[in-house]
Amino acid sequence: MSDVDPIIGNWYRNEETGNDFEVVALDEDAQTIEIQYFDGEVEELDLDAWYELPLEMIEAPDDWSGPFDGAEDDELGYEEDDELSDADDLLADRDED
Repeated sequence: MSDVDPIIGNWYRNEETGNDFEVVALDEDAQTIEIQYFDGEVEELDLDAWYELPLEMIEAPDDWSGPFDGAEDDELGYEEDDELSDADDLLADRDED
């Protein structure tokens, strides 16, 4: 049972699973906590479940933004420079017409 309180922006480790996560939102009315794991996955816990977890507060990982770097470019399958060259090609084609 944990006596560690959830604080937005703080990082925690589930001692049972070894998973690191950050508290990203608290809803006091609904008594829920939204957490985001290091890999980017988001989960919502109720307050009772939080205090049942074996948690310890930890320092933010050195590269805590790692999973989010370039995610949009990777999903689209091109880099920003490719997007610009494609736009330039379209403009050149338009000028030729």
